[in-house]
Amino acid sequence: MGRLAKSLQLHLPQRYRRLMEAYRPGSKEARLANAGRANAAAHHGPGGRMSAPLQRAGSPWQSFLRVVAVAGEHRMWIALVFALVSFGAVLSVVQPVFIRRAVDCIANGAKTGEGLPGGLLRELSFLVVCYALGALLSFLQGWLGSRLAQSVLMALRNRLCRHLLQLPLSYLDRMTTGEILSRATNDVELVSNMLSRGLVQFFGNALMMVCAVGAMLWLSPMLTLVTLLVIPLCVLVSRVMARNIRACFLSQQTILGLLNSHIEETASSLRVVKAFNHEASALEDFRALNQEMRRVGILARAMGGCVGPMMNLMSNLGYAVLVGVGGWLASRGSITVGVIAAFIQYSRHFMRPAMDIANQYNDIQSALAGAERVFEVLEQPPEEDAGKTCLPRPVRGELDFENIDFQYKEGEPVLHGFTLHVAPGRKVALVGTTGSGKTTIVSLLMRFYEVAHGKIRLDGVPLRDIPRADLRTSIAMVLQDTWLFSGTVRENIRYGRLEATDEQVEAAARTVGADHFISRLPQGYDTPLTDNGGNLSQGQRQLLCIARAVLADPPVLILDEATSSIDTRTELLVQRAMIHLMKGRTCIVIAHRLSTIRDADTILVLEQGRIAEQGSREELLAAKGAYWRLEQSQNTGATQ
Repeated sequence: MGRLAKSLQLHLPQRYRRLMEAYRPGSKEARLANAGRANAAAHHGPGGRMSAPLQRAGSPWQSFLRVVAVAGEHRMWIALVFALVSFGAVLSVVQPVFIRRAVDCIANGAKTGEGLPGGLLRELSFLVVCYALGALLSFLQGWLGSRLAQSVLMALRNRLCRHLLQLPLSYLDRMTTGEILSRATNDVELVSNMLSRGLVQFFGNALMMVCAVGAMLWLSPMLTLVTLLVIPLCVLVSRVMARNIRACFLSQQTILGLLNSHIEETASSLRVVKAFNHEASALEDFRALNQEMRRVGILARAMGGCVGPMMNLMSNLGYAVLVGVGGWLASRGSITVGVIAAFIQYSRHFMRPAMDIANQYNDIQSALAGAERVFEVLEQPPEEDAGKTCLPRPVRGELDFENIDFQYKEGEPVLHGFTLHVAPGRKVALVGTTGSGKTTIVSLLMRFYEVAHGKIRLDGVPLRDIPRADLRTSIAMVLQDTWLFSGTVRENIRYGRLEATDEQVEAAARTVGADHFISRLPQGYDTPLTDNGGNLSQGQRQLLCIARAVLADPPVLILDEATSSIDTRTELLVQRAMIHLMKGRTCIVIAHRLSTIRDADTILVLEQGRIAEQGSREELLAAKGAYWRLEQSQNTGATQ
């Protein structure tokens, strides 16, 4: 965005200045930000949510053409709107003809002493009819334009939502929630405004200018030349201001994304903010972003607003020159007074659309900036799903990991030659320090990320050959972080299998011991949940997530420290339910609390992406190796 864009960052906190710079593609900071995010992902797994520089959608002209392509799906409405616009432009050319005739009638009548000539009433009647038709056309054009814009807005939102759901997690991990929301709401709304108030009016104004020039040439080539002398000056002013105006609006949209991200981050972690007494610093960051949003917004609107007054000044100067030259020609008898009156009207039909285009310029620039950000997302390649081999039924749950190597960042492997065979119905536990690769293994099993080297098979079929939908209906996953949706308790459990009956939902809740607290809620299973189940305890939220997995009834079950947030008494209830749940199912359990995996058939100890030890609990304790040291450290911590 150049020197101006850099100056817009001076008043932001340092971390937000880095993010602003990271959004400028090709910069050194962008490359360093990419490296830092990949490094964080390599050490902390795929869960880190940070903003990342995105691939640009292209030039504003390319973004404009893509918006037109989206609007092209509504050809009938576009044709109707443009037909009305064209009819209105032709009507605007006809109106000065009647003005010319009326003025000449008056002038001729004054010369002959007839008073008001009889043809004057006819010309004025035609003029009134033209004005009335113009008003009606303007109303219909506005209504149909809004209908077209809202239809395109709906289509674009649907396309963006569908594409977001198809994007790989490796891409979404690099964007903040606020940034995604900003692109899906505010940026799309800007595109809609361009269609409803910008594109149609731009076409109408351009057509009106062409018609006005044609009529002016027919009346007086000399006066037409005088009028058109203003155009080079208008173009020069527009070109000088265009680059800085666009840079301002791009910065404005980026800061809006940061502002949304800050609000979402603060709201979702309000307990942590209060616990560490960081209300003042959170407010200060918000004020800095809000102040910068205000400053950039004022600058963008001020610069965009300068174009209109400049065009107004040049238009008025053009009128003055036109009247002077026209009066001189009329005094010589080259043209009539009516021609001058009509020519002034035509020059207005030429200059007013030019000024409208100038006034719309900042709105169009803002919309194109939003369009670029929307199409940046739409251009990202979706998850590849070349799988065409459906799993044999019933799914037995046999898993094979063959010499798996994986890295989030080039040159920094996370898994090294990981090999494992899991027989159907067996329970395998993964233990190890943070960053050892436990979550990466289950992410590869779910095909959240693709294996770079080696193969993973389910029932002998490589995961790459299995359609993602078929694979994920065969695996249920309960994460350490609970995720509940807006809706009732019943709807959140039913998310595991949407066609399940109420009786099946309640049976799943009873299986994990959640029925006892659900029945005490104000409306039982129909109790609405607040944001992410904020009106439930952490343990209760986890029980609902486990019940959701039970309802899915998968042959393969993944538990990522699923009981870590449950109290001891609830944990015992859940463990008894889980023993019943795990029967006949292949289970992959990630555990930090070793007491939860005492009954595992095989325990794998991971260290820096490699298997340090594996075997049953008794075998590992007897070996007195890495697992023995882990259990000793936990037992020691528990007794202290």
